[in-house]
Amino acid sequence: MTAKVSVDEMNRIMREEVPMAGNLGIRFETVVDGFATARLPFREDLLRPGGTVTGPAMMAMADVVMYGAVLSRIGPVKLAVTTSLSANFLRRPKPGDLLAEGRLIKCGRRLAYGEVTLVSADAPDDPVCHVTCTYSIPPEETR
Repeated sequence: MTAKVSVDEMNRIMREEVPMAGNLGIRFETVVDGFATARLPFREDLLRPGGTVTGPAMMAMADVVMYGAVLSRIGPVKLAVTTSLSANFLRRPKPGDLLAEGRLIKCGRRLAYGEVTLVSADAPDDPVCHVTCTYSIPPEETR
């Protein structure tokens, strides 16, 4: 299947409709059907004591990437919203950009479920966080 949104469209949606994601600097790099990747550029203000990226920044990135994966399947539906997000922090990310890869596991008419893996850009084989998300999809007639 072809993705129902493009990288450029997802980046526009983030800037215009989800300004927090734009403020964090999250940029989509890939959007294909049921799959999305993005980058969170390194910033000193995203660090917590101990010099690691904050958990809230990583969870926000995971949520944004899952939103991209969901919209890649259903199109630009503004009221598709997170109903559940569970994050497991696996190791301390290295200072630098973070990359996230999200994929849908199941997408039905009203719910989508998927997972996101975050890695340090300079250590792509060592996950720093694994997230599972459920999204609520509004009924067709209310979109």
